Amino acid sequence: MAEAQASEEKPIAVYGALAANLLIAIAKFIAAAFTGSSSMLAEAFHSVVDTGNEGLLLLGHKRSKKEPDEKHPFGYGKELYFWSLVVAMLLFAIGGGLSIYEGIVHIQNPEPIEKPIWNYGVLLVAFLAEGTSWVIAIRQLLKQRKPGEGYFKAFRRSKDPSIFVVVAEDSAALLGILAAALGVYLSVTFENPFFDGAASIVIGLILIVVAIILVYETRALIMGEAADRDVRKSIREIATGFDEVAEVKRLLTMHFAPDQVLVNIELKMRNGLSPEAIFHAVEAVQKKIHEAHPEVSSVFLEIESLRGTQPENAAA
Repeated sequence: MAEAQASEEKPIAVYGALAANLLIAIAKFIAAAFTGSSSMLAEAFHSVVDTGNEGLLLLGHKRSKKEPDEKHPFGYGKELYFWSLVVAMLLFAIGGGLSIYEGIVHIQNPEPIEKPIWNYGVLLVAFLAEGTSWVIAIRQLLKQRKPGEGYFKAFRRSKDPSIFVVVAEDSAALLGILAAALGVYLSVTFENPFFDGAASIVIGLILIVVAIILVYETRALIMGEAADRDVRKSIREIATGFDEVAEVKRLLTMHFAPDQVLVNIELKMRNGLSPEAIFHAVEAVQKKIHEAHPEVSSVFLEIESLRGTQPENAAA
């Protein structure tokens, strides 16, 4: 329920990351031009990709709210998952690829860093801005976390890319900034530009690892990931809590969006019930499921005891 409520709000984490990355990208390009730092240029590429990524997440969030129609009767919720996958691929190909390429070129054609104070100043500002964005995203993630649950498990369990993608990107950004600062420091201290190029490669590898994690997570959602285990347990308990229900024979769930869950449930009713009693029990089960879990957008009920005589399916 907490996840559904969070997804109904504006994607605050995405807006915060978009503003931070746009300003940081401009500052990093300026610093790279003045200093000739390879790692700074790699970080600038990273920030540009992140800025575009936040724009794609906003596009996906907006399109996912479109009302269902004849062509897409279950709505457009998976648009958010599709664009999140695009974001992960861009992070891998452009962010990681360009950073590694720039690092290799710099190692093959080393150039000393000039005016490193520019680098340190911009990296400090970038770290503060990215850190602020990261804190905003983590707070959004904490709204979904269960008591006693670790941060990484909450990240894995999240069904909202507008939160977990931003957390992953900002974490990669903070690690990249530290790598860039270390590369600049070692290059200046030892008067060896190799360290700057190596830092650019490290930044690229960080981005690729994060991108692979995001591809894995969004792929599962696009394929149709089930609702959280506690949600499934709750739905099963709601159904069996009615005297008319003897057993839950089958329970299938699938996320179409963070706040759109499809439920398909097969119930075995107790013997001797009239059709009217079964009908009222089905309505009551549906109503209680919707009340307990607002994120459940559709419930399809199949009644085993009516098979072969007068098949009856109820949907809401």
